[in-house]
Amino acid sequence: MDFSINEMLEMQKELQEKYKHKWEPICAETGRNKMLWMIGEIGEVIDVVKQNGGTKASTDVKIRKELVEELADVLMYFNDILLCYNISAEELKEAYTTKFEKNMKRW
Repeated sequence: MDFSINEMLEMQKELQEKYKHKWEPICAETGRNKMLWMIGEIGEVIDVVKQNGGTKASTDVKIRKELVEELADVLMYFNDILLCYNISAEELKEAYTTKFEKNMKRW
C-alpha cells in the first residue's frame, strides 16, 4: 500500500487528537520541540546503521525491521512538524519539485 503525505497527516492528526491531554499541542510554538525530537530519532536511525553497517541494516531481516521502525518514528515527527506549521502536502510537493528540478540541472 502506498502512503501519501495527506494520508500520513490524517493519521498523525488522529494520533495527536487521541493523546492531546498527554502530548504537547500541535502549534507553531511547539514546532521547535518536534524538530528536536525528530533529530533524536534520526540519531537512532544512524545508530542502527553505525552499529550494523549499511549492508547488514538493509539485508538482515531483524535489523532492517528496526531500521524501518526508527525511520517511521522520524516520519511521525516530520508529520507533526508539518502540522505545527500548517504546511500542506501540496505546499511541500511544490517546494520538493522545485528543489528536484534545481538539482537535476546542477551539474
